[in-house]
Amino acid sequence: MLTLSTHAVPPARQRGVVLMIALIVLVAMTLAGLALMRSVDTANIIAGNMAFQQSATHSGDAGVEAAVVWLTANNNNVTLNNDDATNGYAAAGNNAAQNPAAGQSWDAFWTQTLAARSRTLPSDGAGNTVAYVIDRLCAFAGSPTGGASCSTSPMVNAATGNSEESGELQMAGRSLVYYRITSRVAGPRNTVSYVQAIVAM
Repeated sequence: MLTLSTHAVPPARQRGVVLMIALIVLVAMTLAGLALMRSVDTANIIAGNMAFQQSATHSGDAGVEAAVVWLTANNNNVTLNNDDATNGYAAAGNNAAQNPAAGQSWDAFWTQTLAARSRTLPSDGAGNTVAYVIDRLCAFAGSPTGGASCSTSPMVNAATGNSEESGELQMAGRSLVYYRITSRVAGPRNTVSYVQAIVAM
């Protein structure tokens, strides 16, 4: 009689290759998720900053409008012939002292030169604070017709004609003085925006 003996075969040694691959994939997915979150956060910050910048720029119109109202109210008297620091006005705003030097930033120029005579409006609902200055584009104070050397619009004389078509109505117009309005808006997140406008009166 033959007897069969059975021997238990030991299990094959596990090497853990699948586990290592799974761990590597898991680490890669974690890094990709972190990179995606960082990218989304950066995009949100950029979008928020652009929104604040746009809001500040739009608020600059309030400074321009306030300056135009003041200029209109004082256009027919001698107030505009001399400086008025309380209203941010310079009668000789076209000289070197009222313009940034070569290489000087607008923020540095505002802080060093214009801030002392600027007029500040109350903060708006968006948290923006608007300040403005008005520069008459003249080299000197005094009457525009008395040697102040102002930048003015050309005068139109009806006697010489101003139309290119025959039979058209001839219109006369007086020469207007140019004014430069500079608004500085300081808003949330250290947002700073500058808006300039040229008006003639």
